[in-house]
Amino acid sequence: MRELYALYGGYLTAVGTRYLANQDDVKDVLQEAMVRVFTRIGSFHYRGQGSLRSWVARIVVNASLNMLREKHRMEFTTLEDNLVEEDEDEEADDPPISDVPPDELQQMISRLPAGYRAVFCLYVMEDKSHREIADMLGIGERTSSSQLSRAKNLLAKMIRQYHQQQQSQR
Repeated sequence: MRELYALYGGYLTAVGTRYLANQDDVKDVLQEAMVRVFTRIGSFHYRGQGSLRSWVARIVVNASLNMLREKHRMEFTTLEDNLVEEDEDEEADDPPISDVPPDELQQMISRLPAGYRAVFCLYVMEDKSHREIADMLGIGERTSSSQLSRAKNLLAKMIRQYHQQQQSQR
């Protein structure tokens, strides 16, 4: 158990942090996930290099989403909200991220509203389709697509602000 935690603990903490902004929640999820891993290790099937890491990461993702659902932290906008919201930026070219430190980028992602962050992480980092995301979160595919678009726009805005801040400090 110690070896497994030593091997994957840091990675799994990062996975949980993608979905949960509160570090106490991340710790709770990680503890719950490790209990699940240890009690369900008999159901794990080795499928090649990286399969154990993927399996435990999936458990952390599911535990993170469960916590978000239980604490009612995921709010999703509906199609009607999309039509009446005036403040939303039009999709523009994605700003460059190569000069944004990974820690800073992670902080930007953690500042996204929980619903946006969940859809963004599932789509971008877990490579889930909108149909899969919709099933996992109990939302419509169009809502998933809308949340992803809004998350990308908000992240792009944060990245542009970061670049402006860097320029002004020079």
